[in-house]
Amino acid sequence: MKQLSTKVTSNAHGQDSSYFLGWEEYEKNPYDEIKNPDGIIQMGLAENQLCIDLIETWLAKNPDAAGLKKDGQSIFKELALFQDYHGLPEFKNALAEFMEEIRGNRVTFDPRKIVLAAGSTSANETLMFCLAEPGDAFLLPTPYYPGFDRDLKWRTGAEIVPIHCSSSNGFQITESALQQAYQQAQKLDLKVKGVLVTNPSNPLGTMLTRRELNLLVDFISSKNIHLISDEIYSGTVFGFEQFVSVMDVLKYKNLENSEVAKRVHVVYSLSKDLGLPGFRVGAIYSNDEMVVSAATKMSSFGLVSSQTQYLLSALLSDKKFTSKYLDQNQKRLKIRQKQLVSGLEAAGVTCLKSNAGLFCWVDMRHLLDTNTFEAELELWKKIVYEVKLNISPGSSCHCTEPGWFRVCFANMSEDTLDLAMKRLKEYVESTDSRRMISKSSHERIKSLRKRTVSNWVFRVSWTDRVPDER
Repeated sequence: MKQLSTKVTSNAHGQDSSYFLGWEEYEKNPYDEIKNPDGIIQMGLAENQLCIDLIETWLAKNPDAAGLKKDGQSIFKELALFQDYHGLPEFKNALAEFMEEIRGNRVTFDPRKIVLAAGSTSANETLMFCLAEPGDAFLLPTPYYPGFDRDLKWRTGAEIVPIHCSSSNGFQITESALQQAYQQAQKLDLKVKGVLVTNPSNPLGTMLTRRELNLLVDFISSKNIHLISDEIYSGTVFGFEQFVSVMDVLKYKNLENSEVAKRVHVVYSLSKDLGLPGFRVGAIYSNDEMVVSAATKMSSFGLVSSQTQYLLSALLSDKKFTSKYLDQNQKRLKIRQKQLVSGLEAAGVTCLKSNAGLFCWVDMRHLLDTNTFEAELELWKKIVYEVKLNISPGSSCHCTEPGWFRVCFANMSEDTLDLAMKRLKEYVESTDSRRMISKSSHERIKSLRKRTVSNWVFRVSWTDRVPDER
């Protein structure tokens, strides 16, 4: 008998989630405008392709960066040889300044407190290893990114306890929800080590409000626990609102150099804002020296290549480019999100009002046959297999209310998005027609039964009537 580890034989990875199963179905039958026009359109992937052209234009104008040259001279050998896992200083400096720019330069980031990681997946898991023992718990507001079940739990042995949020207040975090989650963890005999939030939220596409951020900082302060703020969508905020980071709140509360600040950690990545998930560039920012030291040592298991760091340090150091990029990215995201919302409305579907991210949190509760997660799963299957759109059901995001779905809009062309909305509209209209026919038939049968009963009562009242013998 082959001996394997429990990591291999358990299903804690979460690969059997409908979130990942939808991807598998898409990969079997991917939509292509020419080669496979009847295929499945991928709307379950939060990928930003809207400004790739800007980066390609910059690369064409800066051939030295892509060609691994400096002042026209090759530095290939220098980059190809062994690199310190602390990272290239010039890249960490450029990354820190880019993070500051996204936040309107209201806060500062010390490059010495940045730990590089192979994407936010690696960054979040590394923080779990630093902050929690196997069996310790982190509180996460629902709905949350399905991948967290893998990123936070699978290898670390940490547990997730949900902070239940509802549509009644737009899924905002409340003090009572925080306290209930903490108490639930205690009932389960779990030691709570912290709270993890995504800001802006994945899957909601909304920023945490200042009230929520103040609440979170006060909560972790009172409980003497950690707060991880995953801010990988911070550069996708569109409209007139500015992104508000937990770092803003620490500064506003004069807590920047406090013990509380040492328990607040920020995760960032260039995957969403710059649309570079394939580059695998993530980062941890922490004010705790021990966390920075331990995370740096752990980063040797998931380094960012020196070639990638060199290229991106040149790109991020070009302030004229980053300013233009952030402006255009936000404008294009706003336009594309409006296109999705308009298409949904034309199909009779609404969504949560959002101002960030690469997706919308879509309300399809009226399309459920029953108000159950079983009905949600059935609707999801119809949308994937019949409508041929891969979207993510709310249950995969641990939403407590059936009928919500995450729908992505930034990983496709305008024409593909229009086609997706056309398909959805046709499905909703056909479903409404079937329901109207079914309802009409039900009402006719009900009316027929009522008339039949009425006739029977009428006959009984006359033919079976006892004569008056007085």
